[in-house]
Amino acid sequence: MTADRLRVVLCWHMHQPEYRDPGDGRFLAPWVYLHALKDYTDMVAHLEAHAEARATIDFVPVLIDQIDDYARRLGDARRSGVPVGDPLLDALARPVAVAESEARQALVEACLHAHRQRMIGRHPAYERLVAQAESILANRDAAGPFDDALMLDLVVWYHLAWLGESVRGDPVCRRLLEKGEDFDLADRHALIDLIHMQLCGLFARYGKLASQGRIELATAPYAHPILPLLLDFASAREARPGLPLPSSARYPGGDASVQRQLARAQAVHRRHFGNDAAGCWSPEAAISEASLERLAAAGFRWTVSSQTVLRHSLDSPTADSDVLHRPYRLNGAGAAVFFRDDELSDLIGFAYKDWAGRDAAADLIGRLEAIARTPAAPGRVVVLALDGENAWEHYEANGANFLAALYAGLTAHPLLQMSTLGGCLDDPGVPLARLQRVIAGSWVHGSFDTWIGACGRNRAWDLLGEAARCFDRADRAQQDAAERQRCVCEGSDWFWWLNEHHAEVEVARYERIYRLQLAGLYRLLGCEPPGILQDRFAHGETALAPAPTMLPHRPP
Repeated sequence: MTADRLRVVLCWHMHQPEYRDPGDGRFLAPWVYLHALKDYTDMVAHLEAHAEARATIDFVPVLIDQIDDYARRLGDARRSGVPVGDPLLDALARPVAVAESEARQALVEACLHAHRQRMIGRHPAYERLVAQAESILANRDAAGPFDDALMLDLVVWYHLAWLGESVRGDPVCRRLLEKGEDFDLADRHALIDLIHMQLCGLFARYGKLASQGRIELATAPYAHPILPLLLDFASAREARPGLPLPSSARYPGGDASVQRQLARAQAVHRRHFGNDAAGCWSPEAAISEASLERLAAAGFRWTVSSQTVLRHSLDSPTADSDVLHRPYRLNGAGAAVFFRDDELSDLIGFAYKDWAGRDAAADLIGRLEAIARTPAAPGRVVVLALDGENAWEHYEANGANFLAALYAGLTAHPLLQMSTLGGCLDDPGVPLARLQRVIAGSWVHGSFDTWIGACGRNRAWDLLGEAARCFDRADRAQQDAAERQRCVCEGSDWFWWLNEHHAEVEVARYERIYRLQLAGLYRLLGCEPPGILQDRFAHGETALAPAPTMLPHRPP
């Protein structure tokens, strides 16, 4: 790699929370397998198609575990007819439509959860079914019942709409798309087999690219917790002085929890990919001085944060590329920190969705070329880091045109060099700068107030703290049995969604799942869950549409 080429790292973060009911194991939401079908398949297919492309990818371990579980259950369902434990997949598998009226309504409503323009509107047959379903749901008495054939067709179309572009070339998919209606049990079973095949082979595809040196596979703390907040609530006040905090000064046993999250992450990574991960994604790109010390102690070489955090830490709002596009080490030691380019990353996450794919790729490459031509010392690294699944449903063709043009353009550009984060650390042409301090923060506004500070989120931390104290009082056998569940309860997603500015329907859904996860933790510890876990404690705004799953680095 020549010193005058700008290193560009695409860092794709694959993340979903734990959606299984801790009591009966049922999946309470379908997003794990749907994103696997649409996004994780397409993301690896793009990399397979561009031999010179490089990227760093991490899968949150609790997501890996759930994809594995889906694959196992689908296999069991096809072999022996047992339920999958997911309402949508079970609707595909059973010979007749579910009879119970509430379950029918819930199933129909679930089949409407797709991007109206990009996923529903591209299929006229699906669009007609959605219009019929919405009419019936709006006025059931006037519109009449939703008959079995219509409902089963809707379930099939929902899954067809969630198939990635790289899966649509499969003969089964092509046949079903061409048929368009009156799908029978054989059609539905063929679709289940296609889904099962995609899930079963997914991680082997990523592992093969890693073994060829074409991608770097990293990990993340097991259930995606905000590490700085587990270690010290007060870290939230470094970027937001005066922010209200939970009633306890610190999260009980937070240091041990961080160690558990990191150890479990490496165990899952070894089981799937045969080695320890060198890099660890910091959930929500959240770091503090204490969390960086824990990552280094666990053996990780690098992590990622936000340039907003770097600017706060440098107290330099006008820092230029020569400062911002560098990896750093805190006081010259420990894990290296790559600070993503927030502006460019957010263009992918929020702006380019409305552009033609080739034009968006050309614009991004032009911006990178402008950085490359800016006078600076050698060894700069531009990191583009974002969720690897949530943006693409807003793009035409699931982002296929954009990503194909981006990979082709980057690999051919004479001033740009695609790399991985680990590759940059091994590159003698990339020096590590010294950072004197870190002002704790995340990739959302450079702070933690998306996950702590408001009444509902602080109440969630208080409830978690009470459960953690119960865990710490338990004997070793009980703790061993409940360790994974405690990790699940510490995940960042529960706090993300408990936001008074989100839609009430989303807050209600995720708050319910969070209370179920906490109750499951108590039961694994041999304790009766406190009655307070039966009561709602957070609310959203009833007039809002469902909230986005990503937020930009600064308020709009």
